[in-house]
Amino acid sequence: MAGDLYKQAGVDIDAGNAAVAAMRPAIRATFTPNVLADVGSFGGLYALTDLPGQPVLAASTDGVGTKVKLAAQFGRWTGIGHDIVNHCVNDILVQNARPLFFLDYVAASKLDPTQVASVVTGIAEACRAVGCALLGGETAEMPGVYAEGAFDLVGTVIGLVDRAALLPRTEAMQPGDVLVGLPSSGPHTNGYSLIRRIIADRDPATRLADGATLADALLTPHRCYVGEVDRLQQAGLPLHGMAHITGGGFVENVPRILPSHLAAQLDTAAWRVPPLFGRLATWGNVAWAEAYRVWNMGMGMVLVIPPAALADVRAALQEAVPVGRLVNRGPGAPAIELVNLPENQ
Repeated sequence: MAGDLYKQAGVDIDAGNAAVAAMRPAIRATFTPNVLADVGSFGGLYALTDLPGQPVLAASTDGVGTKVKLAAQFGRWTGIGHDIVNHCVNDILVQNARPLFFLDYVAASKLDPTQVASVVTGIAEACRAVGCALLGGETAEMPGVYAEGAFDLVGTVIGLVDRAALLPRTEAMQPGDVLVGLPSSGPHTNGYSLIRRIIADRDPATRLADGATLADALLTPHRCYVGEVDRLQQAGLPLHGMAHITGGGFVENVPRILPSHLAAQLDTAAWRVPPLFGRLATWGNVAWAEAYRVWNMGMGMVLVIPPAALADVRAALQEAVPVGRLVNRGPGAPAIELVNLPENQ
């Protein structure tokens, strides 16, 4: 029958159309008056209005990584839609940008319209939560490129910030500035290649010390911190910088926002590490020093604030935890020091 050859080669156009039809209401629900093109247009259109005096566009692209393997294993797709949006939004938030619109890329060896619609529904839910339009994207079926059963999810966010409000403000940072941590919801979207190896023979229904199952703890969506940062800024509290604790953990991410003459001293005893990370470290025989470089260990965002603002910051964000401070960095000294590390497993 005409048209069957492409399907026999592994690409089902009808499945792709079904996926788009299923996700269309969720996408449209994110549209603001700035969106000028409907679902299915060749390109998304977004009208720029109410621009600040010196508008700066901020952009970030990222993926969910191998967390998609666990989502597939447990049949939980909506959460990874939240993961990709919140990860990207947090990445531009550290520059003090707020999201305007989001683009997604969903690819698989074979498209399952129900799965794709669940993922995009999660993306749309997360976009609506931060006032961001889901402007467009791509749904690709590529047998031979992706292994059978493989699934990939990537997203791009475009945001806006006034140049005068850009962060970090490295010129304002001083020795004694306080590092304040905002709790994570779990591993977020990082370190899952190691996690999957560690739990390969573990029962996903295993209960952790906080009562959560292993599967639930690992698939809890990446947390977004826009609301918390908005609360601080609406209260007029000073903020010198923010670090999103993603791939590379504290060791790689906190130094990214510091001037060369300052270092971070992180007190690992300042907060209670969630039970999941302790279990993973024990099961995998992961040294604590490595754990803090792979995972967020319960803190998904670190703020840099002057010490005089600490009490007000903690009053505004009761879950905020002082986790360290900035110190002078001597010649050849590392950009971050982890103190009070427990003994290695």
